[in-house]
Amino acid sequence: MKRILFSNWHLMRYFRLVFALFLFFQAYETRQLFFVAFGIFFLFQAIFNLGCSSNGCQVNYKNQNDE
Repeated sequence: MKRILFSNWHLMRYFRLVFALFLFFQAYETRQLFFVAFGIFFLFQAIFNLGCSSNGCQVNYKNQNDE
């Protein structure tokens, strides 16, 4: 779990974290809880490195019979 959380930080992961914090701030300032849901979504993606950017959804095409 530590390896997932503390390794492989790249620009898109930092962007998601900053965007999530921005959405939390907007939710607090405007008193609209709608922004919190999106903030949680982006925070979850940033912490656990999920999403399809930066080859996150890369498919391994290596066939096991070729080895």
